[in-house]
Amino acid sequence: MAFFTGEHECKLDAKGRLVLPSRLKSVLPEASKKNMIIRKGFEPNLILYPLNEFQNIYSRISSLNEFSSEQRKLKRNLFSSISQVELDSNGRFLLPKSMVSHCDAEKDIVLVGMGNVIELWSIKNYKKYLIDDSNEFSKLAQKYLDE
Repeated sequence: MAFFTGEHECKLDAKGRLVLPSRLKSVLPEASKKNMIIRKGFEPNLILYPLNEFQNIYSRISSLNEFSSEQRKLKRNLFSSISQVELDSNGRFLLPKSMVSHCDAEKDIVLVGMGNVIELWSIKNYKKYLIDDSNEFSKLAQKYLDE
């Protein structure tokens, strides 16, 4: 199982390609060293999944009831927001234009290890979603992590 952590600043090239930092690439499961799944996030970001992690999501999405209009709508929106990307031998991959547009990516990108997945943000958007107040951070940690 992959365990991704930290912030990794990267540059998106003019063609929309990004190199996965070696620290992140080194913990990829073998099955994901050539292909990963990318999904538009619920915020203006992207989520990178190793193939084995995406299998869990895929199972849950594909089991939605096709006879329920609400579940069909969710399934349609989730599947349409997903792409598979190929990593070359240097760990470089091409972001689809719709993905670049969704996360408002220009040149400066930050990849954030989130345990089992990697978030991809434009630097300007990422800063808006961080907690600046240590008291707020402490309260959230206490609320969700203190048992």
